[in-house]
Amino acid sequence: MKKIILIAVFICSLTVKAQAQIVISKPNLGYTQACASASFNSYNVTFSFTPESSLTSSNQFIIELSDETGDFSNPTTIYTSAAGSITTSPATLNFSLPTDTAGEAYKIRIKSTSPEATSSGSDPFPAYYKIQDSPFTINNLIETAIFCSGGSYLLTIDNPGGEMNDSPLQYPSLTFNWYKETSETTSVFVASGESLEVTEAGTYFVETNYGSCTSNSFSNRVTVTEAISSETTVTINSSLGNPYCHTNGPTVLSTIKGDSYKWFKDGEPINDATEQMYETNESGTYSVIVNLGECSATASIDLENSGFTSSIDVEDVNDLEEGETLIATVTTSAITPTYEWFKDGVLISGATSNSYEISESGNYSVVITQNVGCLSTKEFTFSVTEQFPDVAKIPNLISPNGDGINDTWIIPQEYTSGTDTQVMIISPQGKIVLNTNNYQNNWPENLSFKDVNPVYYYIITTPNNQTRKGSITVIK
Repeated sequence: MKKIILIAVFICSLTVKAQAQIVISKPNLGYTQACASASFNSYNVTFSFTPESSLTSSNQFIIELSDETGDFSNPTTIYTSAAGSITTSPATLNFSLPTDTAGEAYKIRIKSTSPEATSSGSDPFPAYYKIQDSPFTINNLIETAIFCSGGSYLLTIDNPGGEMNDSPLQYPSLTFNWYKETSETTSVFVASGESLEVTEAGTYFVETNYGSCTSNSFSNRVTVTEAISSETTVTINSSLGNPYCHTNGPTVLSTIKGDSYKWFKDGEPINDATEQMYETNESGTYSVIVNLGECSATASIDLENSGFTSSIDVEDVNDLEEGETLIATVTTSAITPTYEWFKDGVLISGATSNSYEISESGNYSVVITQNVGCLSTKEFTFSVTEQFPDVAKIPNLISPNGDGINDTWIIPQEYTSGTDTQVMIISPQGKIVLNTNNYQNNWPENLSFKDVNPVYYYIITTPNNQTRKGSITVIK
């Protein structure tokens, strides 16, 4: 009887032990790669297990992630289910990738806790967490670079990062691949690293290494050339663009790397401006000489700080034929601009459009104001000179009666404005009433006299001291 009881107990324990074992299938991913980012990091895995009845109420399913080679020697737990929450097969779990995930051959596996069991690893798959997924800059955003013949040029990723440049160098886990363009649409891998020493002319760029995952983490292109002369031309970049808004603070001008630098503004050297970058909040023409060792490079930029661009379609000096008019027109990118036109420094009433018709000589200007966003102004100045009729002789009679005929003393063009000829007119009493080197054919403008047909005298002296003298009779 005792033997029968012992046999029954042994059989019962075998049955319980057999019921406490389960088999978990190989995980099924349903995708070939996982490219996670801050905006998307959600992935499913499906698996089966049997028998369902072997699970206890305390059982938890766990997802483990291998290293980038598929090795589970030191796995990472990326999901753990609540106790007893999964009781039927097949089951689907959702997980997220760790932010340092980067590799081409990850695997996942499923484990249970009660009873304990482990599946085989999944098929290998590329997996990356794109912690930085936006364009970034190299070479201070300068599109060109030069190296002296037989030398090299170092391209680097710009750092530190900030609002204007989300530098991937802020993330120590990232690696980088450099490429050289072979056509407008193709390129070849050159090297890996945070910088690239270029010894061959070409166009280069760098991408954050996210393997087979596509990404927006790439740099601007830089065209590197080998200097064929002792001096060549490069470019200057403005960190806030050009034009930029001066009310937002100064912009930083930068050029290519070199051994030393000398900056200029409007052709004049800038004291102590000897670095690769120069900060300014003033508009003007900036230039720099870059010493590259065995050769040098120059660069220039016309910097505008109004926040908008404008142009005017007239010259600095304009000639106006008699009876003609000149229409000056402004073109601008300013938002909701306003216009103010001036003649000889006086505001012209009613002139508020982007164009103005001019019929008189004088010094003109127009002020464009942007009233939205960057509140700023830009001014253009120009002059208009009337072309006088080219008379053959100096007249000795005028009749300023307002009939439009012979109202002013009109002399040959060789003595008028622009010739630097001195014109002097003397009254009958011997008083100098006009003395100018810029005669406008406009005398007399406001002349009052009591005598009948008074006689004035003129002396005309040319730049080479040739003199003409005579009289002018004024009649009404």
